[in-house]
Amino acid sequence: MKLFEYRAKQMMEKYGIPIPRGFVARSASEIRSIDYPVAVKAQVLIGGRGKAGGIKFAETAEEARRKADEILNMKIKGERVRAVLLEEKLDVARELYLSLLLDRSRKSLLFMASAEGGVEIESVQDDRIAMVPVPPYGYSDFITRILGGKMKLDRNLMSQLDGIVQKLYSMFVSEDCELAEINPLVITRDGRMIAADSKITINDDALYRHPEFSEDTDDLTPLEQRAKSEGISFVQLDGDIGVIANGAGLTMATLDILTINGGRAGVFLDLGGTDDPAKVTAAFNLMNDAKPRVIFLNIFGGITKCDTVALGVKAAVIQSKIRIPVVARIRGVNDDIAKNILSEIGIKASTDLIEAAREAVRAEAN
Repeated sequence: MKLFEYRAKQMMEKYGIPIPRGFVARSASEIRSIDYPVAVKAQVLIGGRGKAGGIKFAETAEEARRKADEILNMKIKGERVRAVLLEEKLDVARELYLSLLLDRSRKSLLFMASAEGGVEIESVQDDRIAMVPVPPYGYSDFITRILGGKMKLDRNLMSQLDGIVQKLYSMFVSEDCELAEINPLVITRDGRMIAADSKITINDDALYRHPEFSEDTDDLTPLEQRAKSEGISFVQLDGDIGVIANGAGLTMATLDILTINGGRAGVFLDLGGTDDPAKVTAAFNLMNDAKPRVIFLNIFGGITKCDTVALGVKAAVIQSKIRIPVVARIRGVNDDIAKNILSEIGIKASTDLIEAAREAVRAEAN
């Protein structure tokens, strides 16, 4: 689970990592007064908000309200902005990069640091990045020495970095994180080290230990909230093809195959192992309300029986009068029965995944 920047900073503050002064607003009217220049920052879970106009600066409360209203009426890469973070505009001397992540290839936690902050770490040359695996026994002072050396810090700043690195490690382990990134980690002109921007991802499988996040729906669209209440895995993207598949692996493979063939998924919905026609009908109704240009149904019948999925599709098409073109690939248990059911409502099903994906891409283009 990805946290919004303001939630990530709240967590960092809880562990003693310095963050800018600030507050969250969900409407311009919530901004009463400010006594310092602020950055007004869109709270979205995707990158590129600065280039999209999602970060603006204000000197007064009136200007902050105006800038906040502009941002709250924006969509950034298809994601509607529902909140803004207003925080003090820092007097920046340097921008650094610091992160801790779960590195499955090394089978360890990995600290990364660079003197080049404020940009995506992927754009920084490898020889300018310190990568330090955390030993099995946990944090040790040598980690900070290596990271600080790559950042080119003096003794005073090394001391501050050591505190931040230790607290970041403690937070990461205690809060079941998969990623904790500070970018940029700012050095102000008066010599303070502050987490100016942050990203945190929590392991979904550990959310039962974090009830403060498990019921958080701030990051969900209204349709995603509806899907969650109905127990359906549903994510909205920015393409035009709605994908319904059964099983996470098949769903992700379907997205890849569409991309390879020039298509873009706009919504994907995982039926899991259900063969309940009522749940399939609910899933199709959700997909219909998302308004993709075409629906691509990809079902592999193992635990799930193809004919019961087809019955749910038939009910949805008839009850909800779905007019969006449907392209289907059906293969597995009772697929011959399923094809006959779908043919009754004008849907021709293929058993070839690549052929069906190409047909969906063609339907999207028309």
